[in-house]
Amino acid sequence: MSTPTIATGAARSGATTPLGRLRALSRAEFTLLMRNRSAVITALFVPLLLPFSLYQGMREMDLAAHGLSLGVLMLTAGIGFSLLFAVYATLVATYVSRREELVLKRLRTGEASDAEVLGGTAMPVLAVSLAQTLLMAVACAALLDIGAPKAPHLLVLGVVLGAVLCAALGAATARLTRTVESSQVSSLPFLFVTMLGSGMAVPTEVMPDRMAAVCELLPLSPAIRLVRDGWLGTMSAGEALTAVATALVWVVLGVFAVRRWFRWEPRR
Repeated sequence: MSTPTIATGAARSGATTPLGRLRALSRAEFTLLMRNRSAVITALFVPLLLPFSLYQGMREMDLAAHGLSLGVLMLTAGIGFSLLFAVYATLVATYVSRREELVLKRLRTGEASDAEVLGGTAMPVLAVSLAQTLLMAVACAALLDIGAPKAPHLLVLGVVLGAVLCAALGAATARLTRTVESSQVSSLPFLFVTMLGSGMAVPTEVMPDRMAAVCELLPLSPAIRLVRDGWLGTMSAGEALTAVATALVWVVLGVFAVRRWFRWEPRR
């Protein structure tokens, strides 16, 4: 299947309901994802391998003094990397590719709404990220002896909010990206800032207070905090509400940016 056949695949399937159209688009996108070797490596393998690069550095931190554990931090980092690479970075390249090949333009001429087109494109990588999260949670619980999550509702909230935010920011970044090749550059600022400042590689508890206060306001920081403290069960109700509210603000800003500035056609 070539990329432009996404526009005709949904029509041939006879999908006339929003759910049917989403399923048709998602199936076509999943097929293309599996045929793109670089996308498969970015989405499937990078998030599973990167946490091991942090293992030695985390072991040297005084985590117990801050009520943290190495296993939970490794799991949190793995989930964060999945959101960044499987969802955000992959979607930047995917949206740019579909736009430059006029697939998005063709899809908009059919029955699918803008939200369905963008959502159907994002659905496969969101499913991949969810599968990775479940796999890492089971593996870490069994191998690193971290037990079951103490507040699973916060963990689920963190994963969902983080996935929605990364999908929205992926579409927003695609607006600033001219080609698929340049997507590797345009996505770097968010990737680096988030990895270093959102509590994935370095917990905010071990940072200086002023730096930690700034880092906690980064887009993905609230979701990472919800994931980590959802497993540990150390977050108070007030802290949880603050984290959820901050994450929702970023989600709203991301969705607004996509609705206002997303480009459906290439620059000519």
